[in-house]
Amino acid sequence: MQITFKDWVKSGSPFIWLNAGAVAISIIMVLGLVGFIASKGLVHFWPAAIVQANYTLPGNARVNIVGQVTDSEMVKAEQLEAIGLKTPNGAPEAQRLLLKVGNRDVYGGDFRWVLDHHLTQKSYPQKAMAIERREWGNFYGYLEEVYEGSTRIANANQDDSPSNYQSAWQEFQSRIERALMIHDNIMDIQKSEIGSINYKIERLRLEERRLELNNELSETEVARLQFERNELNTEYESHQKKLAVLYQDLERDHFTAMEMGGEIIEIKMSQVVRAFRPNAMSTGQKVKHYFSKLGEFLGDDPREANTEGGVFPAIFGTVLMVILMAIMVTPLGVVAAVYLREYAKQGFTTRIIRIAVNNLAGVPSIVYGVFGLGFFVYFLGGTIDELFFPEALPSPTFGTSGLLWASITLALLTLPVVIVATEEGLARIPRMIREGSLALGATKWETLTRVILPMASPAMMTGVILAVARAAGEVAPLMLVGVVKLAPTLPLNANYPFLHLDQKFMHLGFHIYDVGFQSPNVEAARPLVYATALLLVIVIALLNLSAIYIRNHLREKYKALEM
Repeated sequence: MQITFKDWVKSGSPFIWLNAGAVAISIIMVLGLVGFIASKGLVHFWPAAIVQANYTLPGNARVNIVGQVTDSEMVKAEQLEAIGLKTPNGAPEAQRLLLKVGNRDVYGGDFRWVLDHHLTQKSYPQKAMAIERREWGNFYGYLEEVYEGSTRIANANQDDSPSNYQSAWQEFQSRIERALMIHDNIMDIQKSEIGSINYKIERLRLEERRLELNNELSETEVARLQFERNELNTEYESHQKKLAVLYQDLERDHFTAMEMGGEIIEIKMSQVVRAFRPNAMSTGQKVKHYFSKLGEFLGDDPREANTEGGVFPAIFGTVLMVILMAIMVTPLGVVAAVYLREYAKQGFTTRIIRIAVNNLAGVPSIVYGVFGLGFFVYFLGGTIDELFFPEALPSPTFGTSGLLWASITLALLTLPVVIVATEEGLARIPRMIREGSLALGATKWETLTRVILPMASPAMMTGVILAVARAAGEVAPLMLVGVVKLAPTLPLNANYPFLHLDQKFMHLGFHIYDVGFQSPNVEAARPLVYATALLLVIVIALLNLSAIYIRNHLREKYKALEM
């Protein structure tokens, strides 16, 4: 029997193929997007080769140039002719390279665009080194001498033997490792010991102010507070003495290096994060270096206006905020959905409420941010400060943006999603299950808590998954209610009450915005934008996968109730 086109359309086959094609295109687009971000971001951590060449400037002047190629593009001949330059052999376009030349303290910029055909005598010297510094970005050049105080302990150019240079390089690396260990000890003392002491001193000040406001500041209390303060000050002075010794040791060593223009630069070991020679590294060494940089990106604090270092505070802040948001939004959404479906009389009022809930899901997120700032921060937070923290005024405690208000604002933003998903799950449960439970003698509350809610739990988790996916990537409301460019301490630490809901925090989404659009060094920040964007996608995916795992577990657990 021959099937006509009309019969084929009526059979529904075209729609099956259209759906399959739409799914395939969506998967390709998602994988393409993630692949593009990964290719742009992950390559940043690979130790690219350092090229040295002579560069011909306009007017045929030649300069020595050293750096790493980070990007390239093709430039049309008309664009070059407009600035008095030409393409090679009259070609329609020429290749332009973006070189990371570093040495910002010498030349004022990290990057330089150069025409590939103006580079001559290219070489990749094995002695060329890249130095990552805590300030002024990377340094590119050649090691000259290493000093301990004023005593020279190694000379890389004493003779031309490879063994002499290797010995000087090993001494150089050992001095860097020593400086890094001292720097880590200093950071530990400053963040842990001294940070804890400062926090305790501030709590004593607030306690004294509270007693004064309540007219309870007796001589005994004054003496007690002063005794505790003196103990803390003594402990503080002890740590300051340790720091003074460590700082003296940290500043002991320095070295000299020659930059690409031939100038000898003196650099302190305390300013060096790492030094490496990519042209002399084997594949295994490059892989080790790559994962070291990747580990630094995931586990360290940012530096250099967020264009260097890591993003661990932003990862921590994002995950903690999403967890708090989920804890807040889940019970609220479930209770609202249960009331609308199980208890409220179905009529005009409930229809209006459902329409309002659906409309709230379409409100722009920045509106929630403005509401959170006005109601939660200024009104509610200001009231809490007046009632419970008068000793801290006029400095706000909860009357300023912080982790608590950011989590509540996002919980309010995602509440409609949880309500709708939960209500749909409740609506799918057959009526006979409710009636059967009631017929067996269970109360309505027992039926709800032991039968209905367990069966609807997968739908609840679906709502939580959608809420997490939306909340984790929001930036606009967070800019008003808690997120900052750089937070000196994490909102979860060893100081009582351990979880500081009033504290500001960092967020991966805002970090992308700040690095991408507010950075003074755009070229240096560009690869970190891609790397942080990929990390945000991974964090959201992990959060969602965790919720999906819980949902599937609940679905399998209560499958028997549905049969």
